[in-house]
Amino acid sequence: MRLRSSAPSREGAGLYFVLILVITFGALALRLPRLKMRPMHTDEAVHAQKFADLLEAGEYEYDRREYHGPTLNYFTLVPAWLQSAENYAQLTELTVRIVPVVFGVLLVLASTLMVRGLGGAGAAVGAAFTAVSPAFVFYNRYYIQESLLVFFTFAAIACAYRYVRGKSLGWALAAGVSVGLMHATKETCIIALASMGLALGVVLVFLVRRGKRAASLLIGVRPVHLVLAAGAALLVSALFYSSFFTHPRGILDSYLTYGTYFGRAGGEQSVHVHPWYYYLRMLLFWKYADGPVWTEALILVLAVVGVGTLFRRRCRSDIDRSLLGFLAVYTVAMTVAYSAIPYKTPWCFLGFLHGMILLAGVGAVSLVRWFRPGGAGIAVAVVLVVAGLHLLGQALLGSYVYSSDSRNPYVYGHTTDEIFTVVEEVRQYASVYEDPCDLVVQAVCTGHDFWPLPWYFRFYRAGCSSRLPETIGPLIFVSEDLEGALNHKLFSETPREEQKMYMYVFEMPYYIWFRPGVKLFGFVRKDLWDQYSRQPDPTELLEAYHGQPTE
Repeated sequence: MRLRSSAPSREGAGLYFVLILVITFGALALRLPRLKMRPMHTDEAVHAQKFADLLEAGEYEYDRREYHGPTLNYFTLVPAWLQSAENYAQLTELTVRIVPVVFGVLLVLASTLMVRGLGGAGAAVGAAFTAVSPAFVFYNRYYIQESLLVFFTFAAIACAYRYVRGKSLGWALAAGVSVGLMHATKETCIIALASMGLALGVVLVFLVRRGKRAASLLIGVRPVHLVLAAGAALLVSALFYSSFFTHPRGILDSYLTYGTYFGRAGGEQSVHVHPWYYYLRMLLFWKYADGPVWTEALILVLAVVGVGTLFRRRCRSDIDRSLLGFLAVYTVAMTVAYSAIPYKTPWCFLGFLHGMILLAGVGAVSLVRWFRPGGAGIAVAVVLVVAGLHLLGQALLGSYVYSSDSRNPYVYGHTTDEIFTVVEEVRQYASVYEDPCDLVVQAVCTGHDFWPLPWYFRFYRAGCSSRLPETIGPLIFVSEDLEGALNHKLFSETPREEQKMYMYVFEMPYYIWFRPGVKLFGFVRKDLWDQYSRQPDPTELLEAYHGQPTE
């Protein structure tokens, strides 16, 4: 068994670095445009609110029951400072969503760290698959922790591998820092860490059984390096969870939190409980109603081919079998673990999908080389390129055509585009208010289903809750189940002379589908309606200016 791959020449490695860099720019071009076009998801708006608290108060306190780790918030400070944003109202979709975009692009670039383990061509193909994966493109534009977690996880694996190859303290510390950032990003990092431990154990046992020389993998590993790496991991995690030692309790809570998350993962009553095959179904074949077919089966098939490379007598000279075996066990363990947990949200599968992509890179190159005689390899390469372009087409559809459409498997309980109708209505009423920023806009939905309205109402005096307020303001939006209670409050508990103060905001229709299963009704106070309705019609102004009717 090969312990180390035959390193490509310096010139060859340089060419692959350049190729991966080009692919990285392509990944950026896929992820960066039109970040504002998709409505904010509930989770995105919640995280944006948490970040706004940090931005405005300069303080952060970790909540062990919700919201995950603090790295997403702290890294968002960078674009906020670059934008000179000082408060919630000054934030934009670009401010927050650029963070996962950057880490998604860095994940592609980090493939350069594997050129000497997976082969230059395998690393480049893996980078390309990561760049065009519909799931990665879609969720790299989501203001949630997953893109950061997958990057830090891959960084930990890659840096640890580089340490094993060269026994440099710098790589050991880099691996430790990456593990600390994993823990400071999301509680599910323990699944990845446990999978890494299992994979390492399996590889070591197999190597030892192959002979004493195989155990040379560990020769040169210094215990002091491991201790320092562990110390770096603990320090980085503690820095973030304690808000840089201003809130020490956060360190303890970052471990106590697993009581909450183990209960949740065990299948507590939740709309997020799904069958074991949920993730695999999303990847292999998904079609809803008259929507398109979605599939990343190419990745799964090529990943199996990549694993098959391990069982060939003669392995390619540019592949490190130990690393490939590690990735195979790690990916299978991650897939099994996430499939077994009843509580599932679709973005969680990015971790093991990236493992599959790394294996698929090796599988694709091996497949081409196995069929090289007689030009068959060229035909296989052409088929793989066409299949890759199909992934690219799905990525464009998923992120720019079906970005909030339930026929897209990656759209999960998402806010509909009709939210923009609400935003525009409120903007128009605010435009005639004496001080638009002082306009009271209320949203009341049972079960706190009013998210992401706080994001869209951040320019006004917004009040969002699950119970009707004592005082009803000029604009109020309520979920369907509270419409009767609001009518009762307005017309039974209100003096007769005030009962005609309110009317519907939306006349045709007077409600919107806010999220799947959630209707939203809007009311406006009559004095504000009258003030708005007295405004000149823009068409009439044009007719008066031109002296003739406009078409």
